[in-house]
Amino acid sequence: MKMRKLRDITVSAIGMGCMGFSHGYGQIPDESYSVEAIQGAFRYGCTFFDTAEAYSPNLQGIGHNERIVGKAVRDFRKEVVLATKLHLKTLDEVRDGVYPAIRRHLEGSMERLGTDYVDLYYLHRINPDIPVEEVAGAMGKLIEEGYIRGWGLSQVTVETIEKAQAVTPLSAIQNIYSMVERDVEKEVEPYCLKNRIGLVPFSPIASGLLSGKVTVDTRFEKVDDVRNFVPQLKKENIAANQPLIDLLAETAAKKGATSAQISLAWMLHKYENVVPIPGSKNKERILENLGGAEVELTEAEFTALERALDSIKVHGHRGIDEKQGSSMRNWDSK
Repeated sequence: MKMRKLRDITVSAIGMGCMGFSHGYGQIPDESYSVEAIQGAFRYGCTFFDTAEAYSPNLQGIGHNERIVGKAVRDFRKEVVLATKLHLKTLDEVRDGVYPAIRRHLEGSMERLGTDYVDLYYLHRINPDIPVEEVAGAMGKLIEEGYIRGWGLSQVTVETIEKAQAVTPLSAIQNIYSMVERDVEKEVEPYCLKNRIGLVPFSPIASGLLSGKVTVDTRFEKVDDVRNFVPQLKKENIAANQPLIDLLAETAAKKGATSAQISLAWMLHKYENVVPIPGSKNKERILENLGGAEVELTEAEFTALERALDSIKVHGHRGIDEKQGSSMRNWDSK
């Protein structure tokens, strides 16, 4: 597996979003299956695993996913990069200060992960009532104390990134980014490139749309499946986005790859600081996604894709919404 940098943190070129083992894609697998899937990804070459305190069945309670990830990587903890996230829900939570509040969350995550440090610690979503500069200051202190190696923000605009960066340099921004969600290319990605900040796209395969395996006849589970709320996965938008799906299928056939792999190879070719974290609860899909790092696009192939993408209208759009933190339901469809 090729490697990349999130500021000073070295990770595999493609990471693994672990949310689906606990939440978001309907019925969750048995814990043993999830542990084996994570360990299989590591054997393949993945060294970057993404979780969050909030990932739990039906979003009831905290820590289910962190415990699974911690159990899976226990025997090779020092060989991997663990990323997890916290959410500061109310002002009451920080009444004794932002640093003590974040420290409490971090201690809980470390206990569940079975580790005494976290490599990359994100603020899961912005709370508009808590200045991001105060969060940045607290993260800087945790870095100095050795509890975290770096920190990041998720689903944020460049204005918010600038405020945080001025206090404590960021290692990564985790925003939605894919062939159908390209808002970050306007301001966020150029800023990140200039300031040595990694961009960690969640939902890089657009919740499965770009795999070509989702059709108008696909039915998602009724309980705890975020794909029911993804705009591109509405029936009318699946049909309307078929030209893009066809483009990927044609390119994949020529390269001896899958459509999902082409969509990942495209963003890896485009930006040197991008490390996507596709998520799946299926072992075969996980390894397929990781294989996207081995697909090399020529400059001519990449240019042809870019031109075609610019000519295709995308139907359904999520974008960057910092207010999304008030609702946990749609947080991280990978």
